[in-house]
Amino acid sequence: MSNPLALIIDDEPDIRELLEITLSRMGVDCHTAGTVAEALHCLGGNRYGLCLVDMRLPDGSGIDVLQYVAANCPDMPIAVITAHGNMELAVEALKAGAFDFVSKPVDLPVLRRLVETALRLDTSTRAGDTPVGDGELIGKSPAMQEIRRLIEKLARNQAPVFVSGESGTGKELAARAIHARSPRAGKAFVAVNCGAIPQELMESEFFGHVRGSFTGAHRDKPGLFQSADGGTLFLDEVADLPLSMQVKLLRAIQEKRVRPVGAATEEPVDIRIISASHKNLAEMVSNGEFRQDLYYRIHVIELLMSPLRSRREDIAVMIDHILGRLSQRTGMSKPRLDREALKALYEYDFPGNVR
Repeated sequence: MSNPLALIIDDEPDIRELLEITLSRMGVDCHTAGTVAEALHCLGGNRYGLCLVDMRLPDGSGIDVLQYVAANCPDMPIAVITAHGNMELAVEALKAGAFDFVSKPVDLPVLRRLVETALRLDTSTRAGDTPVGDGELIGKSPAMQEIRRLIEKLARNQAPVFVSGESGTGKELAARAIHARSPRAGKAFVAVNCGAIPQELMESEFFGHVRGSFTGAHRDKPGLFQSADGGTLFLDEVADLPLSMQVKLLRAIQEKRVRPVGAATEEPVDIRIISASHKNLAEMVSNGEFRQDLYYRIHVIELLMSPLRSRREDIAVMIDHILGRLSQRTGMSKPRLDREALKALYEYDFPGNVR
């Protein structure tokens, strides 16, 4: 079986060499290019399992390469290389379809994890092999079909996703479906309700703590970030985080490192962030209730979950699903609703949606 092939695009020879050596040690063969023109020539004549591209090139930018890949080889994961701290460019690239990003100076453990995750897209976890089914997100309306299509697409990259919608619309189900079809499917999906954690315990819950760091800390305890390492961390009701915690969360997401309470050193973490809220985050930013920099970091791609009242054609499908489950549990034949009952359900607004 031949080694996977990667294309490295960077105008700095020493960076190209560093990346090539790192990938070669992982059993990945490499081609290199120093310009957009060279990169497009390579992409036109070869099939790559992965592409790494610097955002700043002599004759263009990484966005030019991203656009070419999106049009000609959309199944290939492409990761961008950005200057340290330049999150604006990284977010722009993720919105343009990048799989993930790595900052200069390149953190080699972070790079290796990125490469491993990207190459897993060519295995059985590849999106499309297991389409989102009715058992997870029930409905056949155009709105639900579009949600399923977006979930399949979002499963193929590492961009942070913000799932919006009213309470009870299935935001966590959507997050789980994205994770289940992603290269991270074999790792943990960790869900947390941000509004349910006492403020004084938040840092310990998110980042962990070491023994003796505070009263009652009798042993080392990993946080949610460490528990989700390699997988997905779902931040439900992220709008409920206090501003003091938002700062720490932003740094952890940007640096991909966390420091447990009482620890002297940081720990690298490799997670995908999916967040959700029924509140209007943009409005909260305008009111100074949510940090703008964190908003742009977690709100790279939005997935809107439609309320049930806007897709009434799904009501009959849901009724049939629920009655079928009741039949299985009770061992009785599946009951049927008469016309009056169905009419009443169709006319109801379902303020709790599908919860």
